[in-house]
Parts: sequence; structure tokens; C-alpha cells
Amino acid sequence: MNIFVCVKQVIDPEAPPASFKIDAAGTKAEMHGVPPVIDPYGEYAVEAALKLKEAKGGKITVFSLGLGLLREVVKKPLAMGADELILLEDPAYDGGDSYSVAQALALAIKKKGGFDIILCGREASDTNAGQTGPAIAEFLGIPCVTLARKLEANEGKLTVERVNASGYDVIATVLPAVVTMSNEVGQPRYPTIKGIMTAKKIEPVIWKPADIGLDNSRAGAAGRRTKVKKLFQPVHEGKCDIAGGDTPEEMAANLAAKLREAKIF
Repeated sequence: MNIFVCVKQVIDPEAPPASFKIDAAGTKAEMHGVPPVIDPYGEYAVEAALKLKEAKGGKITVFSLGLGLLREVVKKPLAMGADELILLEDPAYDGGDSYSVAQALALAIKKKGGFDIILCGREASDTNAGQTGPAIAEFLGIPCVTLARKLEANEGKLTVERVNASGYDVIATVLPAVVTMSNEVGQPRYPTIKGIMTAKKIEPVIWKPADIGLDNSRAGAAGRRTKVKKLFQPVHEGKCDIAGGDTPEEMAANLAAKLREAKIF
């Protein structure tokens, strides 16, 4: 089974807020003093791919798009057990949105060819858009199932447990298909020492826009369909108002009065 996985290098979502800086234009977030990571939901997609490979055999090819991709970061899926890494890395890809990123990834996937299933994270931690996976499916003209927690592939068909608000749905679809994975698939495995050493020996394949048949006028910022109006860090403020009194009963009455005044109940 040929499994393709799309992952993204992102600002570490667990980093302290003081590490984040917004550029002067208010359109780009930067991080200082904390290295980037593979998007957590992307790691869940890698874990799902590894489980499929263990059950059905085959090969896992990982795709990642960006600028300044750190090899020790984007090679983590290889250390976990993936087989091949393809990087779409070029200044022309910079500044893209979900549309232009999905378009480039779909063209790269077409160029590679021979896939049975494409796995993505349900959303990336830097934008939380959740659009790239479904957009890849649209560009390729194949089915898409989102928010998956479990996959079973058999004889050209895929059965997916899709998370919903009260539990999960069971959905069947034909292959090839795109599936976006949620965290309910299970904790991603840690890379082993053997896996890390193997990953060091694997050189990624690097494709520029011309390599995938993408004109620079449609790549990155030039191919955006959305516009960032303003990016800012929220300000969190707290206010404490004491409901005093000489006795517990008086304190409770004063508290109830303040709650009514604030229309909390």
C-alpha cells in the first residue's frame, strides 16, 4: 500500500507566549529562542500511516512545503518509520495560504503518483484552518474524509471512524482518498535510536515549483486566495472584585447581589 502523508513545520504551540513576535506589518508571526516542530496533528497522520503500513505493508512517503525547513525537524517522520521525504522548498512557496499550499502539494502528489491514500492532520496549529487536506482532495478529484480516529483498508475500500460531537460515524469510501487525522488515533510513537540513525542517512528529494509544473505566479503569496488583514497577540486581563461582609451569610448575600448585577444569573 502506497501511503502519502503531508506534514508541516510550525512554530511550537507549547512555547511560552513571550517567544512569539509579530512583524511590523502585522501579517506574520515569528518565534525567537524556541525551535520549530512538526505540527502535532501531522504527527497523528504519520502514526496512522505507520499503523496502516504495519497492517497492510507498503511504503510511506512524506511531503512537506515551506521555506527554511530544518532537516532535524522535517526528518522526524522518517525517524518514526516513514520511508521517503519530499520537500517543496523554495522562496517562491513562501507566504502561501491553504489554497496555494494545497495546489502545490496536489501537483507534487500527482508527479510522484501511485498513491492509495493521502493522510493529513485535521488542522495545523499555526492557523487552525483545517482546509489543506480537503483542498488537496478537490484538486485531485478524489474523496475526502475528515476528523478520522481509525482507518481500515481492504480490497480497494477504506472504512473510517469519523469523530463527531457525540461519538463517531462509520464512513466507507473507495480508494484513493484523502483522510485528515485527529488525535483520537492514538499517541504518536517516539522515534527509536535506530530510526533516528536511519533518518540521518536518507536525503530528502527537493522540488522547486518548476519541478512540479507550477508557475511562480501561482505559488506562495502570488497564488493566495485570502488576505491577512491583521495578526495580533491577544491581551488577557484579569479583574478581582471582593464580595466582603462580616459573616459568611453577609458575604454570600453580597456575592449573589454582584452576580445579579453582572447578569450572570
